[in-house]
Amino acid sequence: MSKLHLGQVEYLNCIPVYHALEEGLSPLDVKLVKGPPAQLNRLFLSGELDITPISSIEYARNKDKCVILPKLSISADGRVESVLLFSRLPVTELEGRKVCVTSSSATSVVLLKILFEHYYHVDVEFITVDPDLDYMLSIADAALLIGDDAMLAHHRVLQENLNLNVTDLGEVWKQFTGERMVYALWVIRREFAVAYPDEVTRIANLLYESKMVGLNNMPALLGKAKRRCPLPVPVLEDYFLNVIQHEFTEEFQHALLTYYDYAYKSGVIEERVKLNIWSEGIE
Repeated sequence: MSKLHLGQVEYLNCIPVYHALEEGLSPLDVKLVKGPPAQLNRLFLSGELDITPISSIEYARNKDKCVILPKLSISADGRVESVLLFSRLPVTELEGRKVCVTSSSATSVVLLKILFEHYYHVDVEFITVDPDLDYMLSIADAALLIGDDAMLAHHRVLQENLNLNVTDLGEVWKQFTGERMVYALWVIRREFAVAYPDEVTRIANLLYESKMVGLNNMPALLGKAKRRCPLPVPVLEDYFLNVIQHEFTEEFQHALLTYYDYAYKSGVIEERVKLNIWSEGIE
């Protein structure tokens, strides 16, 4: 068997899962392929990746091609700090306005559309562009950024006291539904899972162990995060300790299904989704 290709999102939120792999602290021997979520989605669906964190909405659209690995997600219970809408006007006053959404994401764009339709009841025009806050706000009245781009932009807004409204989509989703929000899942190609079930179990266990090694070594995570992203250490520490989560318990699964229900109501997906998680077997 050739070395498996494992996608790695180049955002802070993935550092806890990948720290042990990057530092040789895990026996999982894979080739890491780095990129933003949208790029990794494309590589996985084209067969160039065997395992990857995939945007939650892309799992719903391609559930027959993959199996969810257990005990792993990129989630938050309320504020997420890295999925932010920057707007010149309050969100409720954006009716008929243009809103730029980042080309880096899929799940967060759908989340924003759901919130506009079902929570704010505001109709806007969406424009997809590269993640650049200044450019986005030069052609629209609001801009959605995710990941490190969102966190750095928010820090700049605070430092420069820019006259912008900053809306945390995770926080609004919590207000709207009372649920957590699951932004990404780790998946493995279905044909591989069928052919090598024992190997899938081993990989799933090692990825979970890698996550636990990372979360139990916070000084190392903070040091790595600071080298990658010029945010203050207290901001990074708050993000890892109090904001971003990587569990996929029944509560997180229920929250994800709630998101899928609203995506279905909004016409984003054609049918309601069932979660096919490896620990529960393949269907």
